[in-house]
Order: sequence, then C-alpha cells, then structure tokens
Amino acid sequence: MSPSDRRPLVREATDDDWPAIHPFFRSVVDAGRTYAYPAGLSLEEARPLWMERPPGRTVVAVDGDTVVGSAKMGPNRPGRGSHVATASFLVDPAVQGRGAGRVLGEHVVAWARDAGYRGIQFNAVVETNAPAVALWRSLGFEVLCTVPGAFDHPEHGYVGLHVMFLSLTRR
Repeated sequence: MSPSDRRPLVREATDDDWPAIHPFFRSVVDAGRTYAYPAGLSLEEARPLWMERPPGRTVVAVDGDTVVGSAKMGPNRPGRGSHVATASFLVDPAVQGRGAGRVLGEHVVAWARDAGYRGIQFNAVVETNAPAVALWRSLGFEVLCTVPGAFDHPEHGYVGLHVMFLSLTRR
C-alpha cells in the first residue's frame, strides 16, 4: 500500500503539533479562499485561533509521523447554545484530495454524537469552496442559508457564506 492509499489517522493534538500545523494554517489562510482570518499571522499569533482549550478540542490527521490536517471543535455558543457543536478544518494543500478532510469530518461527527451534542453548525462555509461543501453534504449536512456577499474572495469577489447544519437527533 502506497502512502497515498492510506487513510490518515486522527489523534488529539498536542502543543508540540502546533509547529507542524502552522505552515499549512498559514498557506490556507494566506490564500484567502476559505478563512476570514488575517493573512500573515505568526506562529504565536495564530496559535490561540486554532489550538482550542476545553471544552473545545483540537485534533490532527497524521500519515505516519506527518501531520497532514487538523480540526478544532467545541460548542458553537456558550450557555443555552452549548448543545450544538461547531468545527473548523484545515488540510495541508500538498495532500488535499487524499481523504484527510473526510477522516477529520467523520471524526468530528462521531465525537459530537458521542459527546451528546444535538447537532453541528458550521457558521461560515465559503460557497465557492466546492470540495468542502460537497464533503459536508456527503456527511449529511444541509445548507440552511447563505449570507450573500459575506466573504471577500480573492478571485470571485464578494461571495456568500453558507450556514450548514447536521442534526444529531435524527437518524
């Protein structure tokens, strides 16, 4: 089995993983196509944006010893909104299309279900991010609405942000 045929494994992220996550965090964020974070964030500036503290958590997808993706997850809102989870995902552009996003998505859905969340809400999926939208739909998410022109895309200009939702109470 070649390395490209293996499904990455998901494990809890440690502080020692951050230096391996940051280069693809920067690559994805600086490209400006999927995240509204400011470009050019340093290792230390970006760390608190990605490395969640409880009740949230951060995981990594690994292929052997190589970190190829990461997800962060937790309650979408505090207090009376804490029964709905949210998550964000990053895959190293060098390995996109090899299953890391799917493995991370499946992990988040299973984690949220096991943790007793009633649903998962993604607040801002860029509508032109066709691979992500297709992946989330394949995992059962639906687009609840699209906020028109809420994201300034470097090639497409002002595009919509989807609010996507997966009920964990329906089977």
